[in-house]
Amino acid sequence: MTITFNQKNYIALLERDEIAPKVIETEAEYQRFLAVAERLIFKRQDRTAEETTLLKLLVKLIKDYEEEVFDLENWSKTSPHELLQFLMEAKGIKQADLIGVLSDSSGLVSSIVNGKRAISKAQAKKLGDFFNIESGVFI
Repeated sequence: MTITFNQKNYIALLERDEIAPKVIETEAEYQRFLAVAERLIFKRQDRTAEETTLLKLLVKLIKDYEEEVFDLENWSKTSPHELLQFLMEAKGIKQADLIGVLSDSSGLVSSIVNGKRAISKAQAKKLGDFFNIESGVFI
């Protein structure tokens, strides 16, 4: 049995999920596209041909956005603390969420986040693991 692509069903899918097939330009669009892609990923074998096509498009658009926004070369002049603050804001993470990741001391976490203390190699490794990025950006 061959599953065929139906353009009308695809357009209805775009309308239902309020997705305009366009370059992602804002964090809000990124979050919305990401949520739809995650929902489609979890459907696995139950995806229609139209849903699979949309998922492929969303993955490409999300990847392009992430490469542009999170490109570490563009962040080379940003201090480790500014990068940490940006990542925290982008992911909706508060200082309290880093207690236990960086240190058990809220005061030490606050000092690190606010740039009053340097980030050690061990802490950079923990942050890299936590944010799923290269730890060297925090040093």
